[in-house]
Amino acid sequence: MSDKGIRDQVVLVLGGAGGIGSACARVLAARGAAIALADIDVDGMRVVTDSVDALGGRARSYVVDITQLDQVVAAVKSVVDDFGALDVMINCAGVMYIRPLVDLDVSEWATTIDLNLKGTMWGVAAALPTFVDQRSGHFISLGSVHGLKVSRGSAVHSASKFGVNAFMEGVRGELSEYDIRVSTVNPGAVDTGMQRKTTGSESERIEAIYLHAMSAETIADAIAFVIEQPAEVSVNNLVIRPTTQLI
Repeated sequence: MSDKGIRDQVVLVLGGAGGIGSACARVLAARGAAIALADIDVDGMRVVTDSVDALGGRARSYVVDITQLDQVVAAVKSVVDDFGALDVMINCAGVMYIRPLVDLDVSEWATTIDLNLKGTMWGVAAALPTFVDQRSGHFISLGSVHGLKVSRGSAVHSASKFGVNAFMEGVRGELSEYDIRVSTVNPGAVDTGMQRKTTGSESERIEAIYLHAMSAETIADAIAFVIEQPAEVSVNNLVIRPTTQLI
């Protein structure tokens, strides 16, 4: 494994049109990374690629439904073909529904597991052969403080994020012999607008927590810190939350 820092690394951002994903693209491009975006939001990716171009960076976009493994596999192949390499995969795709269980909406449950947990697994599955063959690479997944502690209304969201933390810890344990780094970033409140999907009896409580939310750029800077560590160092779990947040 070589010390490449961030400059000239090829970074694939799953969920690249979203708040944290787009911030990662801009922050890492500004530090010299080549950016590949994968998302279902074509217009959103166009905005991000334009912003990377304005920074003098290099970015390409790939239309991908992260819940479909074959599409994620195809995107990874395209990135390797187009850029000649894949060094880092960041999985920022996800949803957050905070709702009491008695306000039953199993469609939200299914979406939560499909995007947050299975999407993370599909990302790893898609890039794993490439990383193992080259005996290097870095998986970075977005967990959540809800993946460390369950709060009122977060049972399903927490189940998905506890799952992300457990899965990534297993990935870390099995892939360390291949010099593959594995990191899970567990943010608290981040102002991406995701909190506005919370409705009903929990909405006011969540909005109050998000009054002091961090910016998406704060999380992107933390991810840049994780990437730029020396090759022999792997930041496996990083928790970052607003100072005033109790959860």
